[in-house]
Formats: sequence, C-alpha cells, structure tokens
Amino acid sequence: MINFEAFFKLTYGLYIVSSGDKNRGGGFISNTFFQVTAEPPRFASCCNKDNHTAQLIQETGAFSVSVIHQNTSADLIGRFGYKSGRDFNKMEGMQVKYGETGVPIVLNDTIAILECKVIQTIDVGTHWMFIGELIQSELLDDSKEALTYLYYREVKKGFAPKNAPTYIDKSKLEQKEVKATAKKYKCTACGYVYDDAVEKVKFADLPDSWVCPICGSEKEDFIEI
Repeated sequence: MINFEAFFKLTYGLYIVSSGDKNRGGGFISNTFFQVTAEPPRFASCCNKDNHTAQLIQETGAFSVSVIHQNTSADLIGRFGYKSGRDFNKMEGMQVKYGETGVPIVLNDTIAILECKVIQTIDVGTHWMFIGELIQSELLDDSKEALTYLYYREVKKGFAPKNAPTYIDKSKLEQKEVKATAKKYKCTACGYVYDDAVEKVKFADLPDSWVCPICGSEKEDFIEI
C-alpha cells in the first residue's frame, strides 16, 4: 500500500532553474534540485521532458539556479511555475544577468545563485535528470529564509504543478471527512483553495481585481468546489 501523504514529509527547496541565452531564455520552478557530490561540487536537477526549459538545457549544456526566499511574489511563482515559455518570453521584464556559460540567471526575489555545466543527462521516464558541475555561485542576501516546498504548501497553500516530479493527482490522496460549513473555491491554474471558513473576507466579497496569491490568476479563474 502507498500512502501519498507520506511523500509530503520529505523536504524540498523551491528554485528557479533557467537556461537559454540572451536571445531566448526560459525557466521553471523546481523542487528537485540537490547536491550529489562535494569534490568537485556537482548538482542534479530534474525537468519534465515536456518543459520548454528542458530543450534549452539540452541545447546549451548549462543551467542556472536561483534560490528564492519565503516572501517570493505570487507573480514570480505564477510566471515560472504555471506558464509555458513556449507562449511568451519569461525573462522579459525580469531582473536578469548572464552567467559564464551565457545562460540567464533570475535575480528577482533571489537570495543565492548557482550556475552549472551539464556533464551527464539521465533518462528517468517522464523527466530528464541533468547532472551539472558547479561553475560559479554567489550569496546575494543572507538575511532572508529560503522558500521550501513545505512552507509553500502549508503557508502559501500551493500545490506542485502537473509537470513537477512531486506532482500527485489529488484523487489519489486519502479522502478525509470534512464538514461543509462554508464554501470553497479552487484556482483552476494552480489548485490553490480559498476557504471562506478560514479567510476574513468571503470569496464573493473579494474585489474583481483580486488575484490568486500563488500563481496570480484572476478571480474569474476560480471555481466553487
């Protein structure tokens, strides 16, 4: 028997993994970036084969990682976590610098950056695992806490997007008996749930200009559940 709730006890960070060049760049929110060796320092990053960034990493042979902080804006998470780089240029309007390999490095809401050169690519089914050797790293802000997936789920009430390695179909989660004392509304883009029972303002009373705190979707994109 597999209890998918056990998966949520594993710890992950949340990062922006980027690749490309000055003419065409892309990136995605990743919670599977981790160090695999110390000498030399090497890191692994998993990317869904359907992600636009996976193609860019394969073409450039390099990627960058931006460590984002706990108060990262919903707009940034929405841009890199729930939208495709095939539809628009994710780097446009962002604070970006270019690394030694020429890949873009996102600086918005970032407390540390790393740049890696791919030395091995492993096929793990739905995803590619890119093993990269560290080229450079920099600490930008030591005063803020890094955003973790646990904080993202429990405080920001976010969910992993469908292409994430940690995505779990909610229908597979154990059903828990809940008394319907108030209405709930779900963001159709990221899965965030607005619960009238716990919020100070009922969803119906929110202004039309209100947006999802996780991905930035508009109020009209929510459905009652």
